[in-house]
Amino acid sequence: MSAVSDRLPTFPWDKLEPYKKTAASHPDGIVDLSVGTPVDPVPELVQKALIDAADSPGYPTVWGTPALRDAITGWVERRLGAREVTHRHVLPIVGSKELVAWLPTQLGLGPGDKVAYPRLAYPTYEVGARLARADYEVYTHTSGADAPGPTDLDPTNLKLLWLNSPSNPTGQVLDKQELTRIVAWAREHGILLFSDECYLELGWEADPVSVLHPDVNGGSYEGIVSVHSLSKRSNLAGYRAAFLAGDPAVLGPLLEIRKHGGMMTPAPTQAAVVAALGDDAHVQEQRERYAARRTALRAALLGHGFRIEHSEASLYLWATRDESCWDTVAHLAELGILVAPGDFYGAAGEKFVRVALTATDERVRAAVERL
Repeated sequence: MSAVSDRLPTFPWDKLEPYKKTAASHPDGIVDLSVGTPVDPVPELVQKALIDAADSPGYPTVWGTPALRDAITGWVERRLGAREVTHRHVLPIVGSKELVAWLPTQLGLGPGDKVAYPRLAYPTYEVGARLARADYEVYTHTSGADAPGPTDLDPTNLKLLWLNSPSNPTGQVLDKQELTRIVAWAREHGILLFSDECYLELGWEADPVSVLHPDVNGGSYEGIVSVHSLSKRSNLAGYRAAFLAGDPAVLGPLLEIRKHGGMMTPAPTQAAVVAALGDDAHVQEQRERYAARRTALRAALLGHGFRIEHSEASLYLWATRDESCWDTVAHLAELGILVAPGDFYGAAGEKFVRVALTATDERVRAAVERL
């Protein structure tokens, strides 16, 4: 019997290690703009909520406390403009990555079923399909490209359609009209639509919209689920805090499966999420930090001869010098700057690099000076 790991691609970040060593040898140290991991402090009110809930000896529930579900439903209505959201419309998850990786399996997909996702995308969409032994294909929102658009896909056996707006890695945002069109097409063909919206609160030159907005879904959550994370908005990547919101007919069975699998968010994290979702001030403060870093890095990259595409939202700049992404990675590594090669996210990224905004102000200033 072959190992499950045989179904998976090579873990991409291992390929970056030689360039990381080069960058680390810079006299002033490395500026790591490769992985988008938060570096700023966890908000104090969130830390306090975690500490206050530290004495939690019993098992937490997969569905979360009523207070957590209240916090999620309230945020979804307040921030996303969704209406009539009940506890049945939400489900806590243990960070968004585990959901993306295991969703096709938990949906019961397998050989002959298809999963579709953007041709430039988070690698875990493909991993999820591979783990389930499902087929997978990519689409694009770029006209004239060598891949179909989402509504040009063959719907035969297409069981799961992933959207990602704002996009990781490109920062591209799908407008309300495009989202509405895709939702209608998926419903027409009975295709379950999951929308990864983890960067929704980080729009810079666009105002991202959720598929849960009534202007997009017509006031119905049938066949649609959105994915949200507190990793970036609240610096809670270390807490593994995320949730789903959408169709109860989808979330109900997922809840039962996840109960059997013990996929429960720790009780202290649940309390921290309640505090984080109830406070908008810390989100605005963090946005301002990222906005300043984005402005500085964008100007420095343009001045260094880069062209930046999309990047109207999210925590990244999608940049190119019209050369192999690995040549660009090597060039920047010599300056002590580490970035992610675009082909980590699909062949269409072969001439791009992803530059993360997740470094301290001091390290961003160092990168700007070197560029």
